[in-house]
Amino acid sequence: MFRHQGKTRTLNHNKKIASLLSFVAGMVNVAGFLSVNILTTNVTGHFAFFVDEVFKLKLTDSIIYFLFIFAFFLGSFVSSFLAESLSKKSDKHIYLLPVLIESCILLLIAWQGENLIPQYANGIALCLLFAMGIQNSLVTRISDALVRTTHLTGLFTDLGIELSQLFFYKTFTQRIRLLSSIKLRLRIIVWFFLGGIFGGVFYAPFQLHILFVPALLLLFGLFYDALKHKVLSWRRAKIQAN
Repeated sequence: MFRHQGKTRTLNHNKKIASLLSFVAGMVNVAGFLSVNILTTNVTGHFAFFVDEVFKLKLTDSIIYFLFIFAFFLGSFVSSFLAESLSKKSDKHIYLLPVLIESCILLLIAWQGENLIPQYANGIALCLLFAMGIQNSLVTRISDALVRTTHLTGLFTDLGIELSQLFFYKTFTQRIRLLSSIKLRLRIIVWFFLGGIFGGVFYAPFQLHILFVPALLLLFGLFYDALKHKVLSWRRAKIQAN
């Protein structure tokens, strides 16, 4: 799901990574907002608040909203920089370090977040936005921009466009390709929604400890990829030996 890129990447790979990362983003979105009352998976709203504070001449508040935007951007930059650096050696593991960094951030917030909220609520938001920037950049690169998982604005736009195209694309090949894309986008929306529900329901009893779940899901995704690769490699070796 993480490992394959380019021509070796299939729709099934994109479905798996879309489900996993959308669920993670949905949970982070709800848990982040409920804990510190700040959006932690996208920056569209923060940009509006930033401009508003600038016009009100509230310098301190405007800087905070700018830092929210910058944290997401920085996460995206770091993820892409690491991926490019690692690709010089091998394309097989460009996802490993970004996913581990995101997992570590979520584990840290899950572990210490409740103690940090009174004095460092903005710091928690910055860390989560940085993590989501990492995730969005990584999945965009791996899927060749077919999958984005941290916010839904672009997804609903693309879904509306593609649903309208069903009335005009008549050939079998065109409709099959279009329906596959529509199903993928619906999958992302559904899993983001499910992640949000899960995060909302279990936030009350567990508070920010609920972020242990998405962190462990990411680590499970890495383990799943590694295990599957080893099994397939073993099967190929066995077939060649026979």
